[in-house]
Amino acid sequence: MILQALTEYYKTLEARGEISAPGWGQGKISFALYLDSNGNLERVVSVQTEQSRGKKTVAAPQLMTLPAPVKRSSGVAANFLWDNSGYLLGVDSKGKPQRALECFAACKTLHETLLEGVDSPAAQAVLSFFRTWQPEKAGEHPALAEHWDEIISGANLVFYTRQGYAQEDPDIQQAWNSHYRAGGDGPRGLCLVTGESGPVESVHPSIKNVAGAQSSGAALVSFNAPAFCSYGKEQSLNAPTGKYAAFAYTTALNHLLSDRDHVWRVGDATVVCWARDGGSAYQNFMGWCCFGQEPSYDVNDLRQMVGRLCQGEMVTYSQEKLDPDMDFYILGLSPNAARLSVRFFLRNTFGGFLKHVQAHYDRLEIVRPAFDKFETLPLWRLLSETVNQNSRDKSPAPNLAGEVLRAVLSDTCYPATLLNGVTLRIRAEHEVNRGRAAILKAYYSKRQNPDVPKEVLTVSLNPDSANIPYNLGRLFSVLEAIQSDANPGINTTIKDKYFNSASATPAIVFPTLLNLAQKHLKKLDGGLRTHYDKQLTALLSKLGEGYPARMSLPQQGSFQLGYYHQTQARYEKKEEK
Repeated sequence: MILQALTEYYKTLEARGEISAPGWGQGKISFALYLDSNGNLERVVSVQTEQSRGKKTVAAPQLMTLPAPVKRSSGVAANFLWDNSGYLLGVDSKGKPQRALECFAACKTLHETLLEGVDSPAAQAVLSFFRTWQPEKAGEHPALAEHWDEIISGANLVFYTRQGYAQEDPDIQQAWNSHYRAGGDGPRGLCLVTGESGPVESVHPSIKNVAGAQSSGAALVSFNAPAFCSYGKEQSLNAPTGKYAAFAYTTALNHLLSDRDHVWRVGDATVVCWARDGGSAYQNFMGWCCFGQEPSYDVNDLRQMVGRLCQGEMVTYSQEKLDPDMDFYILGLSPNAARLSVRFFLRNTFGGFLKHVQAHYDRLEIVRPAFDKFETLPLWRLLSETVNQNSRDKSPAPNLAGEVLRAVLSDTCYPATLLNGVTLRIRAEHEVNRGRAAILKAYYSKRQNPDVPKEVLTVSLNPDSANIPYNLGRLFSVLEAIQSDANPGINTTIKDKYFNSASATPAIVFPTLLNLAQKHLKKLDGGLRTHYDKQLTALLSKLGEGYPARMSLPQQGSFQLGYYHQTQARYEKKEEK
């Protein structure tokens, strides 16, 4: 399903002229080798461009459309018309001169094979270069002196002749296309992606730009041990993929991953998304809705667009029509040594995804403190609530991010690990902030539990709720307020000493807290004392004569929501005054 969706996306991009044709791909080039008509190296020119990296501007390799790169592991395999200095010049900085000579010999053989019958000045200049170049004298060549260290350290090189770049010569392009269509060394078979018969790719091209994976690229489809194979099939022949499909899906995925504006990190997963008919407007809109991307529109206008899309209406965004019935895909990839793991792959209509995201934000909605600038809580903010912010590593559990995002986009129950992570932070820090309270509300709104009824899953304080754990949380907040007003500037409150035990074993703790509150009330003036007396009387009347001996985890969730609601109500009243 993933490979089929990416192959179809490649066809869409190719039809639009936004991606290279089969047999061609994007390569990062740093230097051009200028050749004269006889193939002699005249000079070396840097083709690097100035690019922004955060707040800095650095010289980075230029992306060029080149013959598709080969898949390398530990063997010697040359690219056509471009490669590093080991293949094109026979020298490098790896300290293995014999291997560099082997790489040059392989590259020379490849070019002689493909260009021998090409009657083109550019092709003949490249051929003459390989036949006359002496790798052992490369260090003495004056054209290489200026950029020598950069060249031999792994920078990619390309040929430039009197006619222009070698890869742009029509005769050379025709020779490469014929060679590529002729197929590789793999057997013929039925492609599981396209259903067509033809040459099968034994080793698929690498996927690059996945965070945490090897910089040289990693494999999405790979079988590297007998335990992973069956029926005697080796390498990727165990899941036969045609040469065209292997090139198409890897090219489309690399195109998505190279777009920095539409690649997001969720935990250890690198996430990309795309619409079946292409267009960056869909990606921009989903980036704002789901991944916290900075919007280019007014937020109120965007919310109106979301509402219309959820109702099945088309809207215009960035001069493009957004169709709610458009097929939309979201893919999350994580590194796994030299391979990639699929964290999740989700398919739905664009409007369907937006409905699920909107339902998620509705569940998260809870009273917001005045200092909190986030109108909605982005995914990274939720995940950060499960992590100790004082620790050196502030990243959430690897699997948690993918599970939460999958739950949001599929409109399924949130993972229990999310609740466990938040509960642990509350117990450790004795703090129920907006993010944690929102997670509790959203979790129990989706996973219905009789101990957390709807009457406690409200946006703000519900003074009419008769739920015992909820009112115990409210009572604890009132007792904390009494102590703070009676002892201004106090460093340690009852929340620091008794919060966990009050939510778990209220029958043991609350009699002590109420006795302590009576002493604190004596320190207050008449009006404030009367105010708190009324609150205590109203809450105690809801609790009856006794307190629960123990409360379960869901009941503790009700307690924590009651505490948060009551605390925010107290702050809101102060702001109104």
